[in-house]
Amino acid sequence: MSDQKQAPAISPLKNFLAGGFGGVCLVAAGHPLDTIKVRLQTQPKPQPGVPPLYKGTYDCFLKIVKKEGPLGLYKGMFAPILGVTPMYATCFLGFSVGKKLQTPSNNGEYSPIQLFKAGMLAGVFTTTIMAPGERIKCLLQIQQASGAKAKYAGPFDCAKQIYREAGLFKGLYRGTCATLLRDVPCSGMYFMVYELLKINLTPEGKSPGDLSVGRVLFAGGMAGIFNWMVAIAPDTLKSRLQTAPEGTYPNGVRDVFRELIRNEKPTALFKGIVPVMLRAFPANAACFLGYELAMKFLNWAAPGL
Repeated sequence: MSDQKQAPAISPLKNFLAGGFGGVCLVAAGHPLDTIKVRLQTQPKPQPGVPPLYKGTYDCFLKIVKKEGPLGLYKGMFAPILGVTPMYATCFLGFSVGKKLQTPSNNGEYSPIQLFKAGMLAGVFTTTIMAPGERIKCLLQIQQASGAKAKYAGPFDCAKQIYREAGLFKGLYRGTCATLLRDVPCSGMYFMVYELLKINLTPEGKSPGDLSVGRVLFAGGMAGIFNWMVAIAPDTLKSRLQTAPEGTYPNGVRDVFRELIRNEKPTALFKGIVPVMLRAFPANAACFLGYELAMKFLNWAAPGL
């Protein structure tokens, strides 16, 4: 008889449903700091002798609340909430498919590189949904940053105006390559770190699926930290590309990178890193906790699904 340990059965449908719920938890926990991050990433370069629009994370927070009220921190939230369920559902679906396409080792576990490759596939899956939602979110988050009158009444109006002005691919899907540049490697890191931490945090004789809430939160939060260590620089390029006026960067993300390096220090690639890291742990801890709780419920309610 073979002593090979069977890998746990992977249900793409359960991963799809549980991932969607996890994504909603992530947005609810992290959107205010995401708004601050986008404002810092996209603020214009100040003229000589003129102070920047925002001095840092806390200054940005205070100015948003003072000028726009506390709800200003939640601007653009409806777009990711609307898109986050299918987006994260697709993300976790992509990861489960990536695992099913590979053979685990004799102990039933996947190697770090296998987990990384499965995570990269998840990044490809999500970009088709994420790119337009990210563009809408970023435009809504910055439209009143300089005190100008809001151009868009909400996400639907924003999507309609973008489509009318530039069409589907040049409008709503602007920044798709930049989104791929960010999401493919960072998704690989995201899932690899989470799965490896789950294994290492599992007590002797227990299953990774039975981790305590505290350990799930820690593994999910650390996955978010490592995810954004990879993602922050391409995310800055993506945010600038997606919020720039039409025709500003004819060659896409390459033009954004060249202009940023020419006019600013390379450290500009990491603008917004403070709110990103402040947000990364709680938001992703909430995401994976929501995912694990949803999986437990689905396994209980529909074991054969």
